[in-house]
Amino acid sequence: MPYTTRGRVPRRRAALAGAAALAALALTATACGPDRPAGSAASAPVTLARPAPPTSPGDLAGWKVDDWARFVADSAFANEVPPGFWSRARMEAAKSRPVPEAPRTAAQGDAPQDAPPAPVPAQAQPHPYGPAAAVVGRLFVTAPGGDAACSGTVVSDPAAPGRSDLVYTAAHCLHDGKGGAWLRNVTFVPGYNRDGQAGRGKPATDQQVSPYGRWTAVRALVSPTWLKESGTGAHDQYDYGIVRVRDESGSGRSLEETVGGSVPVWFNAPREQITSASAYGYPAEKPFDGTELDHCDAPAAPARLAFDRARPPMYAIGCTMTGGADGGGWFIVKDGKPNLISVTSVGDRNPTGYLAGPSLQDQAKQAFEYFAKNVR
Repeated sequence: MPYTTRGRVPRRRAALAGAAALAALALTATACGPDRPAGSAASAPVTLARPAPPTSPGDLAGWKVDDWARFVADSAFANEVPPGFWSRARMEAAKSRPVPEAPRTAAQGDAPQDAPPAPVPAQAQPHPYGPAAAVVGRLFVTAPGGDAACSGTVVSDPAAPGRSDLVYTAAHCLHDGKGGAWLRNVTFVPGYNRDGQAGRGKPATDQQVSPYGRWTAVRALVSPTWLKESGTGAHDQYDYGIVRVRDESGSGRSLEETVGGSVPVWFNAPREQITSASAYGYPAEKPFDGTELDHCDAPAAPARLAFDRARPPMYAIGCTMTGGADGGGWFIVKDGKPNLISVTSVGDRNPTGYLAGPSLQDQAKQAFEYFAKNVR
């Protein structure tokens, strides 16, 4: 069943791609376009559940700028992080982010009903992480159950080329969902433990753990579907979130300038062109400890996984990463450059060892474009 973080409460897993590893991805792309309709005979996804009708507007096709402005205002993100709050010791003690489990029935079993992806062992990114891998980092938060950690990726800002302060992650790494609240003390640490000086009981300084500094979230947006739904599993198909950050030290430099790059998000990526993918993150559950950037390189096209056939099916790949990699990016190569196509949302440790992430289509594209241009 899905991996858990506390008793019966499962954790989601995040997978990320560091720039050095991103450059090695084997996937190529030649055209753009949305997924085929989920119900078509050629591409029908496996359905794990038949939830009640959605309570939010799905792809939000009719939303305009005013609708997004109202949603951002109503969701009321606020984040005040005391200076030095995320010390090295506090970051090391942070647990993986726990999340509720989507409902399953006896008929559904504990794994996708089609052939599940074959497990792919996670591999550690070699130290020191190069400039490209610095786009991946750990996202620290204070949740109702205490300090927790996810993963995130520095993504390109179309409204500020070369000066992005945007981080893409999973919605559950930022907000508890329907009836819940925003998580607190949200801080991004890119290139965490770049030189390998931390972990396994080794002493390390704050500079060694946070080579590019700590970046406080000042604005955030999560999928309206994630915010308004819970308990169906279908909202996992929209488990994405965006944060705008600023340097805790007040250097005045952008995040992209500091780490040396960013990764574009490829919305509406044609499914038939995604013949493999690489997921990166900082897994923190055993046998991992959250200090190393790991990745899984899927040798085949991601499987489809859906809780609601009317929504874009999730990507699923084999991967043995554990909780703590949640929110990490999934990458392919497009036009010779790494592009982000998803983030880790849910996972299953036994018996198959897979991760799943949302397909970033129209709703995600609308949200990102509005956020980049208007939310500062």
